Amino acid sequence: MDENLHSPQRHLIELRIEHADLNAMVDRIASELPIDQMALRRLKKRRLLLRDLIARLERESDPPEPA
Repeated sequence: MDENLHSPQRHLIELRIEHADLNAMVDRIASELPIDQMALRRLKKRRLLLRDLIARLERESDPPEPA
């Protein structure tokens, strides 16, 4: 059971959930007036880092296709 808590698949799911949460927060902050530009910039930067990390983990978890 403990193995599932630290599996790469679970980590990837958690990152995707965090990315989706950041998307919602970015949308909410962008719709508020006045817009908090600093908070919006930080959230977008974190979201981009997560997207890159998710893409890297997905590439590492998929076996390379034979030529």
